[in-house]
Amino acid sequence: MIKNIEKYLSLVKFSHTIFALPFAAIGYTLAITQTGKNFTWPLAIKVGLCMIFARSAAMAFNRWADRFIDIKNPRTIVREIPSGQISASAALAFVIVNCFAFIITTYFINESCFYLSFIALTVILSYSYTKRFTSLCHLVLGLGLSLAPIGAWIAVTGVFAVLPLIFSAAVLCWVSGFDIIYALQDEQFDRSQKLHSIPSLVGTKKALLLSRQLHVATSLFLLSAAFYGNFSNLYFVGWGLFTGLLIYQHRIVKIGDFSRINLAFFTTNGIASITFAVIVITSLLM
Repeated sequence: MIKNIEKYLSLVKFSHTIFALPFAAIGYTLAITQTGKNFTWPLAIKVGLCMIFARSAAMAFNRWADRFIDIKNPRTIVREIPSGQISASAALAFVIVNCFAFIITTYFINESCFYLSFIALTVILSYSYTKRFTSLCHLVLGLGLSLAPIGAWIAVTGVFAVLPLIFSAAVLCWVSGFDIIYALQDEQFDRSQKLHSIPSLVGTKKALLLSRQLHVATSLFLLSAAFYGNFSNLYFVGWGLFTGLLIYQHRIVKIGDFSRINLAFFTTNGIASITFAVIVITSLLM
C-alpha cells in the first residue's frame, strides 16, 4: 500500500507542489488582508486541496499523454508508466478521480470557483499536448501555474482583482523561464522527434537569453505588486531574496554544462517560492 502511494506521489512529482502552493497562500492571504475577510480553516483547507487535486490531475495526465514519447527518451524511460510501475489505464483513472475531486471541492467554495474550475482544468490539461505543435508550450505551463494566486483570491472574494493578477503574471513568467531551462536537457531529442520547445527552436544560447528576460519580467511584476499594494518594507526583503535566487540559477546553468539543471530547477526555485511566500505573508499579517 505504502509503495503504491509512493509510486503515485512520484508520478505527479508531488514535491514540485512547492512551486505554486506558496503563491496560492499569498493569494489567499492577500484576499483576507485586502478585503477584511475572516480567516477560516475550512476554506484554507479547500484551497489547498484544490491545488493538490488540480496539479495531480495535470501532472498525471502529462505522464499519460507522453507515455509513448517518454519510452523513447533515455532521460524519461525510467518514469512510472514507461517503466511499467503504473499502467496507463491506472494513471488515466487517477487523472479522472482528481479532476472530479477538484470540481467537487470548488463547488463547496463558491459559485465563481465552480464555474471557473472547468476553464482551469482545460488550461492545465491541454498543456500536455502543446509541445506537439508550438514552442510556446512553456508559456502554457506557466499560465496553468499562474492560476494559483488568482484562484485563491477568488476562493475568498468570488471576484477578480488587479493585485492577484499581477502576482499571476509574475508566476507565468517565472515558471515559463525555468521550464525553458529544464527543457535544455531534451533539446536534441525534441528535434529528433519533431517536438516543439524554445531550446529546440532557437538553440541553447538564445533559449537561456529568453529565460533570463522572462525572469527579469518576473522580478518587475513582483516589484510592481509592492507599489500597487502599498506593501511594507519587509516585502522588499522577500523580493530581493527571490530576485537573487533567480540570478543564481542563471549563473549555475551554462552552455555546455547542464549538470546543475536540477539544482537550478527544483532546489533553487523551491527555496525561492517558499522563502518569498513566508516573508510576504508575514509582511501582510503584521
